[in-house]
Amino acid sequence: MRVLFYWIVAFFFRIVMKVYNRVTVRGLDRALAVAPPVIIAANHCSNLDPIVIGAFFPRRLRYLAKSELFRFLPLGLAIKALGAVPANREDLQGSAGAVKFLIERLQAGEDILLFPEGQRSTDGRIQPLEQGVGLLAARTGAPVIPAYIHGTFEAMPRGSRACRPVKIFLSFGEPLHPASLGSKEVSAKDLRRAVTDLLEASLKELEAVNL
Repeated sequence: MRVLFYWIVAFFFRIVMKVYNRVTVRGLDRALAVAPPVIIAANHCSNLDPIVIGAFFPRRLRYLAKSELFRFLPLGLAIKALGAVPANREDLQGSAGAVKFLIERLQAGEDILLFPEGQRSTDGRIQPLEQGVGLLAARTGAPVIPAYIHGTFEAMPRGSRACRPVKIFLSFGEPLHPASLGSKEVSAKDLRRAVTDLLEASLKELEAVNL
């Protein structure tokens, strides 16, 4: 029943946003060419971001979301159906609990969604990335797929609960494979840094194309 509800919600938002926001997806074939589990790592500038990615990436993504997002019932139901888990659950509080949860999801063969900037951008531009995505990739070996969203900042900026009919673009970059970056001589810390640096460079390349 839960899987059916996910497909219904995803299909609903895919149709609505395709019409209302004229969503265009680029590079999806590159992302789907990689077998699960994968880490989708995206820029973040709007509460619309997880809905856009969750609706247009045709595999269910698991991710942690701020508990505040679930207080607005329509948004909370939507992101929960699309794979979100409230980050205020007792066993997920703190970075250790969050990392443990995401590693378990990857080890179970599930794809996960991360926003490595840590919080929404205040100007729509990419902010410096945190190394959590590199940590997960280094520990699990899961490929990282960069995803850049353009238009959600204008469609639904901070403080807004209404979505404007602004055109949205979702672009997927080339997958990053931790196994191709590491060796016996490379420390886990250096591998985390390498994944994070390559991801940031890829996201900025996608940003430059969309500006």
